[in-house]
Amino acid sequence: MEQVALAPERAFLVVVDEKRFASWTAEDETAELENLTRTAGVGVAGAVVQQRERPDPKTYIGKGKVQELKQSSAAAGATLIIFSEELTPSQQRNLEEIVGLRVLDRTGLILDIFAQHAHTKEGKLQVELAQYQYLLPRLRGFGLMWSRTGGGIGTRGPGEQQLEVDRRRIRRRIQALTKELARVARERETQRKLRLRTGTFNVCLVGYTNAGKSSLLNKLTGAGVLVEDKLFATLDSTSRRLDLDRSPPVVLTDTVGFIHDLPHGLVAAFRSTLDEVRVADVLLHVVDASHDQLRREMASVLEVLGELGVADKPRVDVFNKIDLLDETRLQLLRERYPGAAFVSASTGLGIGELESAIARAAAAEMVQLSLVVPYAEGGVVRKLHERGSVIAEEHDEHGTLLTVRMHRDEAGPFAKYAAKGRRHQSA
Repeated sequence: MEQVALAPERAFLVVVDEKRFASWTAEDETAELENLTRTAGVGVAGAVVQQRERPDPKTYIGKGKVQELKQSSAAAGATLIIFSEELTPSQQRNLEEIVGLRVLDRTGLILDIFAQHAHTKEGKLQVELAQYQYLLPRLRGFGLMWSRTGGGIGTRGPGEQQLEVDRRRIRRRIQALTKELARVARERETQRKLRLRTGTFNVCLVGYTNAGKSSLLNKLTGAGVLVEDKLFATLDSTSRRLDLDRSPPVVLTDTVGFIHDLPHGLVAAFRSTLDEVRVADVLLHVVDASHDQLRREMASVLEVLGELGVADKPRVDVFNKIDLLDETRLQLLRERYPGAAFVSASTGLGIGELESAIARAAAAEMVQLSLVVPYAEGGVVRKLHERGSVIAEEHDEHGTLLTVRMHRDEAGPFAKYAAKGRRHQSA
């Protein structure tokens, strides 16, 4: 039997301007919400901006405005409503009952995009956990959100039938997902310890979504990671080795892109992936140099880094897409950010200079030690194997002679074993 394609969904957007972010105008908020909506595969039927100092506890925008929304969305032929702010479960239900359409908030929209872009087991687990945690308080009287069997935006991931079972089963699934993610986190920790033992320098790519991090990873390492001109095209972290001249081994990791006002629940759900940011030796903050609001996007990234507790971690700003700039604009950026790298992942322009910057950062962080450990202190030799890369190991009448490469902040306890007449060197 021939299948009948569902008509494409069309959303009416509600942007609530609460003046919470001085650098973000209502026009900025509208443009980003439109971009997110289209990334989810939904058309934009129309949009309205509502100035409001504080949300109405029942409907967020007030009863009169809801009636206006009902009329405007119907006239525009919308099939759902999307809010720029996070709604409480009761606000969402009340809005659906009055407007007669499904209502989605910003968190639900981003979750839908995440569900489309998760490919690895860990990514899918994290998305599913975030979806259940988001949907659990919305199960009772969920209304029009789950009235259609055809699914659609906001219904990806856990199916309708699963979401209509009792809360205890949902909670048990959340517990199971949490345990499984804890196991995955332990595997990640094992991999990190292995990197430590091999004296690896860990570099993590961070940046606003769609800044070109995956393209840069591909250019530097030949990783072959999926590259799309979409928000959140990369959801799963990817690590690849980067071989540089006169440098210790480098592992480069790509991570999920950040976004303005990233929902706290999503930061928590993706904690195991974002742990790559915490354990990195240096961060490459990739910036879309062609974006007209790059300073605002940079500030949003720094805000998320602060939430992760890594705002003070060594960081190199990398301005990507410089092939799209004229010489005047590029020169202004060079003057404003003198310590930054300027590259084009698409043409390869500036990649050599970036590789040199990474090599310098690695050399500054890693040290090579020449040590003599008495035989009576065999436990020290074991610790050296655990915390660094043993390049050479010999034995004489004085003890075990080792040449070890390790992170500078790990080297302190072993300074007393330094071989006389031989200084520590940068790796």
